[in-house]
Amino acid sequence: MPTDLHVFAVPGLPDVTPDADLAALIAGAAARSGRGIVAGDVVVVAQKIVSKAEGALVRLDEVVPSPRAREWADTHGKDPRAIEVIFREARRIVRMERGVLIAETHHGFVCANAGVDASNVMPGFVTLLPRDPDASAERLRRAIAEESRCPVAVIVSDSFGRAWREGAVDVALGVAGLRPLVDYRGCVDPYGRRLESSVTALADELAGAAEIVMRKTARTPVAIVRGAGEWCGDGSGRELVRDASRDLFR
Repeated sequence: MPTDLHVFAVPGLPDVTPDADLAALIAGAAARSGRGIVAGDVVVVAQKIVSKAEGALVRLDEVVPSPRAREWADTHGKDPRAIEVIFREARRIVRMERGVLIAETHHGFVCANAGVDASNVMPGFVTLLPRDPDASAERLRRAIAEESRCPVAVIVSDSFGRAWREGAVDVALGVAGLRPLVDYRGCVDPYGRRLESSVTALADELAGAAEIVMRKTARTPVAIVRGAGEWCGDGSGRELVRDASRDLFR
């Protein structure tokens, strides 16, 4: 049966500060919007406010750049302190070229600047990715479920660029209460062919849909996807990170 999904932003969240009760802020804003939170909702939360609430912030004035960071920054007109933070957050530097720095984080994510970001944060600071996005999503899931008195799923999302494609899309870093992959292998298509490799990254698709209504400059870092309850269950964002042994591009 076809599934109807309804995606809407949650307005009215204040600026998030370290140690903020993010679940209470989200549940309160959803209630004030008139839509509330209902059983089976998938609450998509931008990584930036999760990092802020968890205190994953670095004050650049306290960073001493290494010679390598200074050299790269001077060559490409970057802040050497921010480059140093990127190097510290990187497990592996994938590419440094044309002023673009692609890194693999300790989580296994491959992204620009190892997820270090100065947008939507106070001047003089950068945010880091949550140390354990799945744990962050699970804490939020439990707390939002308690606040709203119904079971929900949570995705912690962030924008990633893509090889071979223009434009960034939001993907799921952390997942709780949702099966992040939909496996069609073994199913039969309308022509009787058995599917051999079709696995859909559901959590990434929901994160991308949510970003459309969240937008980058609208100050709405939370969205709710309603109608995805059939995919709720056990799962994690770690399942979306391809193992190096099966990655043809490493």
